[in-house]
Amino acid sequence: MIAAMSTGFGDMQGLLKQAQEMQRRMQDTQRSLGERIVEGTAGGGMVKVYVNGQMEIQAVKIQKAAVDPDDVDGLEDLVTAAVRQALVAAKELRDREMAKVTGGMNLPGMGF
Repeated sequence: MIAAMSTGFGDMQGLLKQAQEMQRRMQDTQRSLGERIVEGTAGGGMVKVYVNGQMEIQAVKIQKAAVDPDDVDGLEDLVTAAVRQALVAAKELRDREMAKVTGGMNLPGMGF
């Protein structure tokens, strides 16, 4: 009975170590994602939006040719489209990188 308990405890220690290692790897991945930038474009590249892997907009670039005071709605549409594209790319990057850490497991409460 004691041997079974110590084996169970050893298994629990092993699981705890694995969970701690996964948590460390997830933190490293989150930090790395903050440094990785993806791009979304619209209007044939006239509007570019740069987003990091943590879903934070880093920059918006608009070519002068895209700025028409008589068509503000058009520029707004281009910016919106570029932001959406960049956010989709950032989410795909984040999901790919986190799947490497979790082995594809969907872990609730982990922010992805």
